[in-house]
Amino acid sequence: MVFSAHLEQFTSALTQSLNTQIFVKVSLGHYKGEENALKQIHVRKVTIKREDRLAFTYRYQTRDVFKNYSLHEGIHLISEYLKTGFKIGTLFTTEKDLILEQLNNGKVVLREAKASSKEVPAASHDKEKSRLITADSKSYLTELKITDADGKVFKNAQDKFRQINHYIEILSSLIKELPDGTIKKVADMGSGKGYLTFALYDYLHSVLKLDSEVVGVEYRQDMVDLCNDVARKSSFSKLNFVQGTIEGYHADDVNLLIALHACDTATDDAIFKGIKANAELIVVAPCCHKQIRRQIEQHKVKNDVSFLTKYGIFLERQAEMVTDGIRALILEYFGYKTKVFEFISDAHTPKNVLVVGIKKSPKSLAGNQISEEQKVLLQRIKDSKAYFGIGYHHLERLLGL
Repeated sequence: MVFSAHLEQFTSALTQSLNTQIFVKVSLGHYKGEENALKQIHVRKVTIKREDRLAFTYRYQTRDVFKNYSLHEGIHLISEYLKTGFKIGTLFTTEKDLILEQLNNGKVVLREAKASSKEVPAASHDKEKSRLITADSKSYLTELKITDADGKVFKNAQDKFRQINHYIEILSSLIKELPDGTIKKVADMGSGKGYLTFALYDYLHSVLKLDSEVVGVEYRQDMVDLCNDVARKSSFSKLNFVQGTIEGYHADDVNLLIALHACDTATDDAIFKGIKANAELIVVAPCCHKQIRRQIEQHKVKNDVSFLTKYGIFLERQAEMVTDGIRALILEYFGYKTKVFEFISDAHTPKNVLVVGIKKSPKSLAGNQISEEQKVLLQRIKDSKAYFGIGYHHLERLLGL
């Protein structure tokens, strides 16, 4: 009877501490129950997707197990654990500590102690990722059906929201390699519905505090109209979408040129535009590498990898690597430091390769005399084409190499 009364007081104090925001944590110890190797349970409050929950850490002899429960479920579990094995329960609040203890002689005591902590710990979840683009107060995310009016990400848009932040994280690290103030104009070739274009504008203006102009180039007029309407509603005055093709867009004053999923030689058109403009940063995620594959299939040159390329799937992968490898060499020829790494566009498509060019020297299309390093690069491109039976690469033709 005494135990029940003390447990009720303990549980009531726990509930009140959560309601009044003075809760710090709960610790359950001195376990005498039936679960093998369980030693302690530690409980803290976390916020997951804007909902307060209780995070339980089950501490075993050789491992920890983590589980999250609603506040109501968590309070009930703490009460049950104190009935079925844990002999000591301590509630920590900013006002006091409350200890419920079942002694070896069967006596039960409930006592107060001076508060061990005067501060409520942060409720952010351990696994919650710090994002460059947040969902709060972003009208463009609401207009694009990523969040509701309160800034909560829709369940069916979680993957897209993660993709947006993954993309901005990549661009953020690349932009940091450039001198401050470099990015004055951005062209996003093939911008589609504009998810990533809007996010980049938001990052440049809201986080980096730049006054950059951003242009989305899209062939479909309905997408252009939609995006311009969203930009107007979001008061993004320096964001504009234009109807057109990559090939037809004049990018002479662009500092950052982006082309994600431009099909086959459209990626070469985008890289050409970037090189011609002497853009400080060129970022492309190519797809549909048909131009080089057709030549490899047509000429069927015998080489050390013929045992692989006789299989269609390996030939396709080889064509992708050769196409993008030559693109990287051409970028190096024109004074770019190149990076090629994996880019996961979203949860529903395969992993892509991201080809990046960061300007490191002033070499441009107008250059006259080529350096020894450039001669080596030209020979490497020539040797690569010969090895795979490639007559020409579309990008080298555009650039007149």
